[in-house]
Amino acid sequence: MSLQNESVSKTENRKKYDRFKKAGIKYIDYKDGNFLLKLLNEQGKILPRRLTGTSLKNQRKVAQAVKRARHLAILPYVGDSLK
Repeated sequence: MSLQNESVSKTENRKKYDRFKKAGIKYIDYKDGNFLLKLLNEQGKILPRRLTGTSLKNQRKVAQAVKRARHLAILPYVGDSLK
C-alpha cells in the first residue's frame, strides 16, 4: 500500500507545462512538416499529450495540423519513411 501512495505522490509533484506556451507559439502551422515530425512516432502516429507535454487545446490543434499535412502530402500517412 505504501508503494501505491509513493507513486501517486510523485505524479502529483511533477508540474505540467505546455511546450507551445513556453516557446511562445500561438499558431501550429500545418505547412511546417519538420516541426510536426517531432510530434509523431516512428510509425507515423500522433504522440499523446502525456508524452509531448501539450495542453488539450494545443493537442487538438496539433491533430488538426497533422491531418491537414497528411492530406496535402506534406507528411506521410504511414511511417515507413519517417526515420
